[in-house]
Amino acid sequence: MARTLVLGLGNVLLGDEGIGVWVAASLGREFEFPPEVAVLEGGTLGLDLLPRLEGVERLLLIDAVKLGGEPGETVRLEGDAVPAALDVKISPHQVGVQDLLAAARLLGREPPLVVLWGMEPECLDPGTAFSPRVAEALPRLRDGVLEELWLWGVAGEPVAEAAPPPVWWEEPAVGRPR
Repeated sequence: MARTLVLGLGNVLLGDEGIGVWVAASLGREFEFPPEVAVLEGGTLGLDLLPRLEGVERLLLIDAVKLGGEPGETVRLEGDAVPAALDVKISPHQVGVQDLLAAARLLGREPPLVVLWGMEPECLDPGTAFSPRVAEALPRLRDGVLEELWLWGVAGEPVAEAAPPPVWWEEPAVGRPR
């Protein structure tokens, strides 16, 4: 059972909205984590993720968040600041994330530590490509997540040869025709 859950959130079909899933997928391809750590591409599953919180002590969410910053700006939030940051909806899945956290609290399954690593999106148009500023900033977000895990005493071992990204999702796809 995973005591630490890294959960990438977002809709991969709405441009920058898919950054959380991209970071989780990248971590899952490039690193081998100890058995007590799970890295999950949660996408837009919302409440369907509730069983995954069973026994989790540390939850690290990765998502696109609109907090008024510049596109590509990263933010780290903790505790009650996490659901508050999701008050500004950029995608229907964020209602599901708020519901997930609320249901976990009601059922006594809320992890003692909840951290959100987010990034300000620029373009939420249909498509799998990221805007140039967000694509450029994605390594910073991924590195922030890795540093957070390291501070928690969790170190992933780099895999010798990372699996390629899915065919439909370039590494990372940048720009779109206008």
